[in-house]
Amino acid sequence: MASNIEELLGQVHLRIEDPELIPSKRYYDQEFFDLEKEHLWSKVWQMACRLEEIPEVGDYTEYSILDKSVIVIRTQTGVKAYQNACRHRGVRLANGPGHLGEGGFICPFHGWRWNAQGECTFVFGKEIFNKDLLAEDEINLPSVRCEEWAGCAFINLDDDALPLRAGLGAVEANMDARNADKLKMDWWYGTVLPTNWKLAMEAFMEGYHVMETHPQLHWRSPTSRFGPDGDGRVPDDFANGSEVVNRFADFLQRLSTGMAGMIHQTEVDVIETIRDMEVPDDIMGATTAFMDRAAKEITRDARERGVDMFDIAKTAVDFPSTQVEFIFPHFFLLPTFGAMSSYRIRPLTPETCFYEIWSLVLRPEDEEYDTPTEPTILPYDSPDFPEVPRQDYANLPIQQLGLHAGGFDNMRLSREYEGLVSNNHRLIDGYIAGLDREVLTKAQHGVNTGLDSPINDIGFGPKLND
Repeated sequence: MASNIEELLGQVHLRIEDPELIPSKRYYDQEFFDLEKEHLWSKVWQMACRLEEIPEVGDYTEYSILDKSVIVIRTQTGVKAYQNACRHRGVRLANGPGHLGEGGFICPFHGWRWNAQGECTFVFGKEIFNKDLLAEDEINLPSVRCEEWAGCAFINLDDDALPLRAGLGAVEANMDARNADKLKMDWWYGTVLPTNWKLAMEAFMEGYHVMETHPQLHWRSPTSRFGPDGDGRVPDDFANGSEVVNRFADFLQRLSTGMAGMIHQTEVDVIETIRDMEVPDDIMGATTAFMDRAAKEITRDARERGVDMFDIAKTAVDFPSTQVEFIFPHFFLLPTFGAMSSYRIRPLTPETCFYEIWSLVLRPEDEEYDTPTEPTILPYDSPDFPEVPRQDYANLPIQQLGLHAGGFDNMRLSREYEGLVSNNHRLIDGYIAGLDREVLTKAQHGVNTGLDSPINDIGFGPKLND
């Protein structure tokens, strides 16, 4: 079995041969992009929509990935998904979000119709067709695998794929414990980046870039692994515990301004009320006391407002999580306290992608809110983006250009802190090689990890050299 796996991997174009080196051509080579299209995106579970996009029976939206298009609709019997093409001459039936009227999906070309169950309910001039062409199995909309998790509908174009949850690994329990299924959108932005889809994701797989890219977030934190000199030492320039609290509170306010969902304004408001709390004078003691108090006060405040808030402090201990959690192949959730940010990235061409950001929060069930049904589309260099993505979007286009520079053949990864980049690429190779579904699903457990993860053994492919 192992020898067969290695043989299949050996045939992959631009394959990973050393887990610490990523060939630069994987980010712009047309042949490799076409292999991803054929073997990856046709086989993986993909976040197709947030369930709050389709809150009522009959609400639907369209999910597109490269040249494929899927209708996701809420029906009387749950959320369903169908191939988005008229069974007569192939016209797309849905072009964005909408609500299914009494007539169902109506093809604008010849008037054929389908109901919410994907059944063809009307063929104009049925008598002019050969009856064999109008068999139910032929003219009903082909169904697409659809499952729900974390407040989202996921689709898979592979009818034989293993269940979604089989591949989630530890991130499933971590996000379930944080009531991810109850998160609601505050806002939703999208942009076309002149960047390969994998490159766009990799800035959020490691915190090594924060010092230079997001200097406003790189303060001398007592919990930071990267000091100004790169030695990871605990800083010694805090005067006392109160200064630790105030620096932390300032940091969280700046993070909220820069990334919103990572620290929601309701959480900032609570944190402001505990700036004068008594804490030990030692740095680590003050840090622990502040974060514990903040978690408890945010939990209390949310519950008093009618929010179904989990116990933030207890959950952090029982289900430890990083600030960025990756769900293969293109979805991120970013938890800190109770709110989260979220990213989804989809390829468009070898050197462009569609990048979306959500700010998510737990709200009282009866709170009215104008929930977006489509993203606000901005140019990638728009000043209307929050500070953190704006800084990342400044880097990524010039990184894409730099990959074409002469003599740059490979990215060089830190095995301890940039491992998620390597883990992701090696799993992509497994899909391109056509490895067994169970092998790939198990490998996802080692890829669905968080910020600053090490290079993992995912069960196949090249291993680290000592």
